[in-house]
Amino acid sequence: MPHGCADAALRKTASEQWLERTLDDSANRRVVIPEAFLAVDGILEILINVLDGLVVYPNVIAAHVAAELPFMATENILMAAVKAGGDRQEIHEKIRLHSQAAAAQVKQFGKKNDLIARLRADVAFKNVDFERTLNPKNYIGRAPQQVDEFVRSVVTPVCRRYHKQLGRKVQLKV
Repeated sequence: MPHGCADAALRKTASEQWLERTLDDSANRRVVIPEAFLAVDGILEILINVLDGLVVYPNVIAAHVAAELPFMATENILMAAVKAGGDRQEIHEKIRLHSQAAAAQVKQFGKKNDLIARLRADVAFKNVDFERTLNPKNYIGRAPQQVDEFVRSVVTPVCRRYHKQLGRKVQLKV
C-alpha cells in the first residue's frame, strides 16, 4: 500500500474511532436518530391525509374577512379621516372607543361586528370613503405574486421530481 493511502486510512480510522463509545456514539443516538425520521414520516402522512380532504369554501373565507376587515382597516380609516380634515388625536380616540364597543358586541353578545356602522354614524367620519377604504385588496400586499413565485420556483419543481408519488393515498394508523 502506498504511503499516502496508509496515512489516509489511518486518519479515517482515527476520525471514526475518536468518538467510539462516547456519549456521541451511544445507543441513545442509534435509537433517537431513526426514531426522529419515523416521527417525520408520520407527520408527513398526517399532512397528506389532511390536505387530501381539504376543501376551500370561498364564501366562508369572504365572511371571515368581512368580519375582521373593519378592525384591520382602522389605521387606513384614521388616515382617511385625518386627510379629510379631522384631528388625529380625536379621530384616534373615537376609533378606539368604537372598536372596543364593537368588539364587546362580538365577544360578549355574539353579535356581528358593527364597527363600520358606528363609524359611519359618527360625524367625525362623514368624509371617509368607506367603500374604497374597506376594499380587502388594500390589505394583501404582494401575497398573490409571492404565492405565484413560490408555486413556480418551489412547488412545481418538487411536483415534477416526485410525480410518481403524487397520487399516493395515506391510511392513518392511530
